Amino acid sequence: MKRHITKYTYCLLVMLGIITTQSCTKNFDTLNVNPNASSKAVPQYIFTKAEYDGTTRMLDLLVGTMQYTTSFNDVAGFGSKYVLSQSQQSAAAFTNAYPNEINELVEVIKAAGTGASQVNLVAEARIWKVYCFSRLTDLYGDVPYFQAAQGYNSAVYKPAYDAQKDIYADMLKELDQAATSLDASKATYGVADLIYSGNTDKWKKFAYSLMLRCAMRMTKVDAASAQSWATKAIAGGVILNDADIAKVPYVGSGQDINKNPLANDLWNNDYIAQNGTTNTEGGKYQDVFIDYLKTNKDPRLGVVSIVYNGGVADTTAAIQKGMSSSLNAKPVNFGSLSEPNPKTILLLNSPRLVFTAAESYFLLAEAAARGWYNGATDAALYQNGISASMRQWAVIGGSAGIISADQINTYINNHPYNSAGTLDQKMALIYTQFWVGIFPDAQEVFATYRRTGYPALVPNNYVGNATGGKIFRRMLYPISEQNLNAAAYAAAIARQGADDFLTRMWWDKQ
Repeated sequence: MKRHITKYTYCLLVMLGIITTQSCTKNFDTLNVNPNASSKAVPQYIFTKAEYDGTTRMLDLLVGTMQYTTSFNDVAGFGSKYVLSQSQQSAAAFTNAYPNEINELVEVIKAAGTGASQVNLVAEARIWKVYCFSRLTDLYGDVPYFQAAQGYNSAVYKPAYDAQKDIYADMLKELDQAATSLDASKATYGVADLIYSGNTDKWKKFAYSLMLRCAMRMTKVDAASAQSWATKAIAGGVILNDADIAKVPYVGSGQDINKNPLANDLWNNDYIAQNGTTNTEGGKYQDVFIDYLKTNKDPRLGVVSIVYNGGVADTTAAIQKGMSSSLNAKPVNFGSLSEPNPKTILLLNSPRLVFTAAESYFLLAEAAARGWYNGATDAALYQNGISASMRQWAVIGGSAGIISADQINTYINNHPYNSAGTLDQKMALIYTQFWVGIFPDAQEVFATYRRTGYPALVPNNYVGNATGGKIFRRMLYPISEQNLNAAAYAAAIARQGADDFLTRMWWDKQ
């Protein structure tokens, strides 16, 4: 019996050996190629993913830092409390950006090639790359830029950190060249482009709008260059109409990548119970934001905020009330405090606005106040900014976001612009309205706050905070950089200053 088993086993092994040998030599190319994968990078597919990733990584913790929201939970409330033990939350944007959108865009540009027929694919990828890098450098200061995402292509595994001044110079150059090269007669990404479906005219407006944003970012450190680039951007044509708003749409179902990332985070982390009391991470709107909206009779209050009243979401202005960021325990009135409206802020199929007409108008108002733009008065541009910022809620929330023309005009009439004021007085008006009007893009508000000092927020001096009771000026690099890219990290620290929340980056000088 044992001999028979041994014999059969031997025969079976021989047969398997023959099969194995044949499988390694015959039809090798056919059998070892994944039929569901492409052997060549397809720019359209990667670009779609890069657009999603570029908006997914908009830093949501800054919604607390800019005093829109808060939590009694120290971990979830880091953005509004700056808790020292949670400092490394600020490294997330850096950690996520490079293997995702930055790497993807490098591959898109490489795959698109240099042929004249592909000029729009390359140009639009360059513009989106500037958007992604601008958000990154505005959080950290000096970051890997010129050598970034070159591990696969050039074996650069420890990229140098570049000075923010040099990054800005190159980003502006990239926007200038990309915008000029766009050609409506050539191929585009088509429907693979989530933002504009390949519309080159709109991409050009987006490029010049980003140029205006970057130009105004330099007002403290290099006013002459800021004026020069702002003038070029305005002449090129920026986003001024609701139809031209740069936004990434979402379907709101299926995988998380198909859902508005801010809404999805807030929904799953805090508000999914829809009862106002069992919020998982203890989040609510902050009293600073709600008090401002109520005091100023802002019609956006009912659009963005609700209180659960008898289990029903109630937008009545009189009952809205925010929570203090100083709390470290659940207050007894937690259930009656304001939180995001499920029909607007928490709408999973709402678009994420990347660059709006409102932002353009507010930046133009500043440019006019500085004497850099004479196409309209700063007062008119300020009013247009307010109007556009209210209209865009219909873009986000549909019928739930509609604010009537009468409501808008009443608000504008009650918040006049001081045309005879000093530049600083005008900046206070413009960028307080910017704070309200650009919400929920807290990351852009954070950058403008550091540059202008407005709105005049009072820092939260929470027990155990990492900043000595000051609103931080930058985010911390990931600890992994100290271990995996030590020399480049050390060079950046030597040039820029300590890897500290209060270290000011190049454009944020006193």
